[in-house]
Amino acid sequence: MSDCVFCAIVAGTAPASIVLDEPDVLAFMDIRPFTPGHLLVIPKRHASGLAHLDPQDGARVFDAGRRIATALRASSLPIEGVNLFLADGVAAGQEVFHVHLHVVPRRRGDGFGLRAVPRTPNRTVLDGTAETIRAALSVGSD
Repeated sequence: MSDCVFCAIVAGTAPASIVLDEPDVLAFMDIRPFTPGHLLVIPKRHASGLAHLDPQDGARVFDAGRRIATALRASSLPIEGVNLFLADGVAAGQEVFHVHLHVVPRRRGDGFGLRAVPRTPNRTVLDGTAETIRAALSVGSD
């Protein structure tokens, strides 16, 4: 964990522009923001990815993200919407391996967003995929 920059922020040994500091959650401004006001919400207890995240910590992170998104929309910042984004794993774009929720203020034409072209699979494919996920959920709940 010594190379975890977010752990250093939690410990107070790395600089951060803090927005919210609660017993289990910390929120601070992203140093490479996609849009003005972009910030990160993290659990104070280290978890490298979702599989290692304590469910209570996950709930606290999401609730803090929700509250901050609501505050952003009520602020004087020019915001028309908010995205919550969490990358889990390298293929998903995770670069810092401490769970973190991006809270990204949005305005029309700001240039941020998902660029993939959605596919339209048939119902048989959707049902098969749903079954695969249901089976994995039942294994994970044992």
